Amino acid sequence: MKAKNIFVEIVVFLQIILFIYTGVSKFLDFDNFTIDLNRQPFPHSITTVLEWMLPTSEITISLMLCINQTRRLGLLFSLTLMGLFTTYTALVLFNVFDQVPCSCGGIIKNLSWSQHLLFNLFIVSITFIALIQKEKPNEKLSLNL
Repeated sequence: MKAKNIFVEIVVFLQIILFIYTGVSKFLDFDNFTIDLNRQPFPHSITTVLEWMLPTSEITISLMLCINQTRRLGLLFSLTLMGLFTTYTALVLFNVFDQVPCSCGGIIKNLSWSQHLLFNLFIVSITFIALIQKEKPNEKLSLNL
C-alpha cells in the first residue's frame, strides 16, 4: 500500500471516530445539546432542524467514509461541515457574537475556542490533503465523485 493511501486511510479512520463520537454524544445528551443550540446566535426557529440535522449528518458522513464507493463524497462532506464549524469558531474568536456556548458533543465541548480552532484547522487540513491524495493521477479535483 502506498504512503498516500495509508495517509488517506488514517484520515478516514480518524474522521469516522470523530463524527460517530460527536454525533452519538449529541443524541445521548440530546436535551443539553438542544439547550446549547437555543443559546446560539442564530434564530431559535432553526434549532428544531439543527438538533436532528447535525448529529444525523455526522453519523451519515461516518457511514459514507466506511464505504469505498462513497468515501470521496464523505470526505467532501466532512470538509464542508468542518469548514463551517471552523468559520463559526473563528467568528467566535473575533467576538462577532454575544453568546457563544459550545454545542459540540462529548469531551470536545471542553476545549477552549482557541483549541477548537486549532483542532478544526487540523481536521480541515488533513481532510483537504486526503481529498487530493484520493484523486487519481492527472485527474482534477471535481464534484464528479
